[in-house]
Amino acid sequence: MQRFSGKVALVTAGAQGIGEAVARRIAAEGGSVVITDLQQSKIEALAAELNGFAVPLDVTDREQVDAAVAATISRFGQLDVLVNNAGGCIVNSVPEDTTDEDWHRQLDLTLVGAARCIQASLPHLVKSRGNVVTISSVNGIAAFGNIEYATAKAGQIAMTQNFAARYGGLGVRFNVVAPGTIRTPNWDNQPDTLERFKALYPLGRVGESEDVAAAVAFLASPDAAWITGHTLPVEGGVLTGPGLLDLTPSGPFRKDYPTD
Repeated sequence: MQRFSGKVALVTAGAQGIGEAVARRIAAEGGSVVITDLQQSKIEALAAELNGFAVPLDVTDREQVDAAVAATISRFGQLDVLVNNAGGCIVNSVPEDTTDEDWHRQLDLTLVGAARCIQASLPHLVKSRGNVVTISSVNGIAAFGNIEYATAKAGQIAMTQNFAARYGGLGVRFNVVAPGTIRTPNWDNQPDTLERFKALYPLGRVGESEDVAAAVAFLASPDAAWITGHTLPVEGGVLTGPGLLDLTPSGPFRKDYPTD
């Protein structure tokens, strides 16, 4: 498939993990990718591999955001897709002890950072009748802890719905992908945690960055031309409830099914 032939996509936090997988998927489908991140050497190497364009970017700095979008237009003359992937859980304290500064730092990176990128991109997305896909989290839909992070992620979903309603008449679509636990470099020092998390997921595994990239590519493509304002969970079924099936020989739900 070449769903992004002739299209230009800007991906924030594209140096590794989900952002890298998204950039690779869009490039594989014929798109030109602008890869932004604070890790300049990584995005330059990835951009060279994908014949893309690397732009260092801190989404908490409005001047840098505006400059990244301006550089995209200068290089390619258009912007068709914005993938808001920048963010992270930077506050993980006991909620009662969270300071105002903690709240501001978390919201500024994850929620306001995404808003800055949308604001800078909107004039160009209106011109191209393009779209925005924001990477939120199941934490923004249900209670999985990390209250400050979850609040910022829930804010992304509400923001997306409001932008979708406001700009749909101009042909710009806004959607969200909400991943569950994804195996990214952020978990490199916690392999045991990922192994334990498998039990939470009805599909029996944590997600891979490529799982999220596939969902992003769908929502950003013409295949989703009549979808806006929605959140697509990519979460192995965890929002339906925890994994319950015991497949041990003596397990209460054991049943032998053919596997070929």
